[in-house]
Amino acid sequence: MYTEKVMDHFMNPRNVGEIENADGMGEVGNVKCGDIMRIYIKVNGEVIEDIKFKTFGCGSAIAASSMATELIKGLTIEDALKVTNKQVVDALGGLPPVKIHCSVLAEQALKAAIYDYATKNNKTYEGLEGFNPDDDHDHHDVVDIEF
Repeated sequence: MYTEKVMDHFMNPRNVGEIENADGMGEVGNVKCGDIMRIYIKVNGEVIEDIKFKTFGCGSAIAASSMATELIKGLTIEDALKVTNKQVVDALGGLPPVKIHCSVLAEQALKAAIYDYATKNNKTYEGLEGFNPDDDHDHHDVVDIEF
């Protein structure tokens, strides 16, 4: 059901924790499944120098958070905004369809952290047009499965 890479990132998550005095922090959650994801970023000259996460959720949510931070660390903000939930899923070697929403949460938490950074520093980024971290994102609409 889960790939070795998903299990590895769940059992040994990378970049867990908080960044004190983070340049940006984004938090997203899903009331249907209870997953809450918070991402912290430290930016140096438009490069995400450090990134950490805290996730309350299932193993897939933790694995997606961990992998997302690995993919993003060291990227410019512009490049980080191009990282998609599909890339997170692919890097994990796949997720079950009912768990794809976990990768969407990771993408949205990153955008929320960059949005926070941009707002604090009066900056605009192409990948944030129309993004509102306060919008209610129903991440379970990605895959609709009836039981």
